[in-house]
Amino acid sequence: MSSPARSLLVFGIYLLFLGVGLLLAPNRVLAPFGVPPTSEVWIRVVGMLVLFLGIYYSAAARGDWRAFIALTVPARMSVIGFFGAFVFWLGAPPALLLFAVVDFVFALWTWRALRTSEVA
Repeated sequence: MSSPARSLLVFGIYLLFLGVGLLLAPNRVLAPFGVPPTSEVWIRVVGMLVLFLGIYYSAAARGDWRAFIALTVPARMSVIGFFGAFVFWLGAPPALLLFAVVDFVFALWTWRALRTSEVA
């Protein structure tokens, strides 16, 4: 498995766990981040979507689909901007930025792995 694929696989596994957590026990996942408990269905819908993304990312990594792997980098790096706007303008809990930092760090790893593999 190439280094870019490995970085996406690890991120995909993170998403799989996060998605399952948000589906089955969303308040347990969100409480440590200061997000108020919710009984609304939206958080489980988000969990389902995160789980599906984890499946797609893991499959792309296992297939070493370079175009898809590269496409994920700017999208994942943009999460920090979106979440920052949600916190600043919409009053979302600032702890939401912790999820964005995780996305950014994993995207940076993938970007670096792609650059290194292109040189080699």
